[in-house]
Amino acid sequence: MRVSELFVKCLENEGVEYVFGVPGEENIDFLDAMKESQINFITTRHETGAAFMAGLYGKLTGKPGVCLATLGPGATNLVTGVADANMDMAPVVAITGQAGLERQHKESHQYYDIVSMFKPVTKWNTSIRDKDIVPEVVRKAFQLATSEKPGATHIELPEDIAAMEVDQKPLEAMPNGLLPKAVEETVEKAASIINKSKKPIILVGNGVTRMKASESLLQFVEKLNAPFTSTFMGKGSITWEHPLNLQTTGLQDKDHISCGIDDSDLIITVGYDMVEYAPAAWNPKGDKPIIHIDTKMTEVDSHYPIKAGLVGNIDENLNALTAKINKREKTNGFIQKLREQILDDLHEHNEDLSYPMKPQKIVADLRDVLDDEDILISDVGAHKMWIARFFHCIKPNTCLISNGFASMGIAMPGAIGAKLASPDKKVVAVAGDGGFLMTVQELETIVRLNLPIVIVVWTDNRYGLIEWKQMNHFERSSGIKFGNPDFVQLAKSFGAEGMKVLRAEEFKPLMKEAFKMKKPVVIDCPVDYKENVQLSERLGNIICNN
Repeated sequence: MRVSELFVKCLENEGVEYVFGVPGEENIDFLDAMKESQINFITTRHETGAAFMAGLYGKLTGKPGVCLATLGPGATNLVTGVADANMDMAPVVAITGQAGLERQHKESHQYYDIVSMFKPVTKWNTSIRDKDIVPEVVRKAFQLATSEKPGATHIELPEDIAAMEVDQKPLEAMPNGLLPKAVEETVEKAASIINKSKKPIILVGNGVTRMKASESLLQFVEKLNAPFTSTFMGKGSITWEHPLNLQTTGLQDKDHISCGIDDSDLIITVGYDMVEYAPAAWNPKGDKPIIHIDTKMTEVDSHYPIKAGLVGNIDENLNALTAKINKREKTNGFIQKLREQILDDLHEHNEDLSYPMKPQKIVADLRDVLDDEDILISDVGAHKMWIARFFHCIKPNTCLISNGFASMGIAMPGAIGAKLASPDKKVVAVAGDGGFLMTVQELETIVRLNLPIVIVVWTDNRYGLIEWKQMNHFERSSGIKFGNPDFVQLAKSFGAEGMKVLRAEEFKPLMKEAFKMKKPVVIDCPVDYKENVQLSERLGNIICNN
């Protein structure tokens, strides 16, 4: 068989269901081999979109999403989405074509050193220079993509190698080894520090949902009787309705939750990644001691003074720690008052009918329309901050926010990966008008696949998040305005349905109608972003009465 055929058999052996990508001259052997495979090749309209699809698919399934590009510009287009998956810790295997070995030593059409280009944005990558190593390379790429912490790997397949004859077979796909448990002495040290603390607080990150440690976290929280807050990517680890839940942190501005952290004498981080929310933002003096519970030891940071680190299996380490901490009966009265303030703030505009719609009202209506298990994917922009703060989650992995690399344009292509991973759940992509048009071409992919995804576009004809930052810093904006097409007609030109919100009270009925259509729908929703600066001013005036 050809190397390309062996490569595809290796992918089948790894349980790959989909490959997302764009065909090119240097990957035609691979695509021809795919014709004989049960793997579904999803032709995308841009390589960045293909990588976004693979990333969200990988995040939700735990299996590496696979994306494909050719050499040169195809590979460079793929980089952004691969970098996003890697920094968001979503398992992805990226495959690129390459020029034949006979022309890589000299200037040649579309040839660049792709392996060097992908090295900074992947956990591991290589070029297949020997036809007999394909099974080892593919197995290693999948093994490393899923090992903690998961991320992206990359394989380059030169066109002449792809066409060679080979006599090999796939290696057995073995699961990664079990993560270790923390040593007893470390657990006892952490428990001793916790038992001596008066006002501990828990910061929950991406690792809890990734490692399915929600139940053990809940038991730990309730025995310790301590408040907890989640990063954007830790949302839903424990239901927002829990009386100790102080909701989401990471807005950058001062928030009610800052009062809870300021009031604490110990911060216990569980599954926390620094890329989400830098310690300098929530421990500015570096004076709050840290108990670190995660699959890996973290970066050295002067604002993150670790007093005990439980590294390895989060679930088992939490259970071991819960067994050794003292049960606390008394609830911190200040924390209860703080939660009440947070909830009052979050629900203040739920019934507001002003138009253009307030961000808080849009998010409240989205929450009302979606079931507990449904999935909302946020793009990057001002709307992301509102969704992170106001969209309540009952279950893990139901509000997906890229907050590592945080690339604009991720929501709509990401929704394709999410819908293929979770076909029985409603999926809504929320984007600003800036991010939506960065990957709008993938609307054709959604239509071609006939996926009933609803895309809600917050329109204000500007890069709203950048204006928000500019107004906070300089009290004036610069270079952020642009024009928009008619989104309703644009959607229809792709073969999707298009709707526009003309009154605030229309939005929720339009959302319900959109899901009943069982087809792709784009909803143009004008937003009043005057609320951005008003929120910053209101948060800036918070006084912590502890």
